[in-house]
Amino acid sequence: MECMTKDFLHINDFTTDDIWETLNLARSIKAKFYAGEEYCPFKGKTLSMIFAKPSARTRVSFETGFFKMGGHALFLGPDDIGIGKRESISDISRVLSRYNDMIMARLFNHAHMLELAKHATVPVINGLTDFNHPCQIMADILTVLEHRESLDDLKITYVGDGNNIVHSWLALSMRIPFNFTIACPENYQPDMDMVEKAQKKGLSEIHVFHEPYDAVKGADIIYTDVWASMGQKEEAEKRRRDFAAFQVNAELIAATGQKTYFMHCLPAERGVEVTDEVCEADYSIIFDEAENRMFAQNAIMVKLMENMK
Repeated sequence: MECMTKDFLHINDFTTDDIWETLNLARSIKAKFYAGEEYCPFKGKTLSMIFAKPSARTRVSFETGFFKMGGHALFLGPDDIGIGKRESISDISRVLSRYNDMIMARLFNHAHMLELAKHATVPVINGLTDFNHPCQIMADILTVLEHRESLDDLKITYVGDGNNIVHSWLALSMRIPFNFTIACPENYQPDMDMVEKAQKKGLSEIHVFHEPYDAVKGADIIYTDVWASMGQKEEAEKRRRDFAAFQVNAELIAATGQKTYFMHCLPAERGVEVTDEVCEADYSIIFDEAENRMFAQNAIMVKLMENMK
């Protein structure tokens, strides 16, 4: 079945069926890669990658994935495109649409992402904004499936800042049922309108705690992210004090009372939001998660390209 959206800017741009089809396609593409099978749906295609925010995983996973599927990806950094500064977003969008078959952008301002997609005539993929990170969450749920084989009775507890990762998990909770519990300091909550929207949807259980040990009880997954994201580094010392009780360590993992996996979207500040011991433990699946960025994104791109035929 073809996905009926042109772009992938938010998790809920995809229907529930779209999400499951994309996850199954990602597993199929991964199996082909591991078997050494040639799979080149992007032969003769090009991808523009706009980076206002630098990233190792986003660039390498998109560029490598697109190349391995027969295409050519072009990196455009802040010095190449001053998004919304040197040239209008609408002009950039229309020019790149004339050259390329697809655009991926990693930006600060979510409004810039929406404007880019509005004026593009080719698919636009959100590689991250300050508001959300949908490709990461598709990779995350793919990784959970690989380790649990089912999402039945799944409880994910996110410990830390109520950031763009949390917003994308909330969006997924309105498409696929699971228990999503957030543990964060009171002044670092996610967008509470989005929390209430997910709660009112009634598909998933959504809880917000301000004490991590209660939040992690019965968790199948404990997930965290850096306490100070790019653009917040001047707040780093204050955030370290405010988040001190929210570090993911062996004691917090043990407090779940059951087998629990640890996830982190990376890069991690070891010894800050998570200990080195947890990152290196046998229950840590952070590198499976990082690897799956490429396969989840490959599947998203294939779905969107099919829809343009």
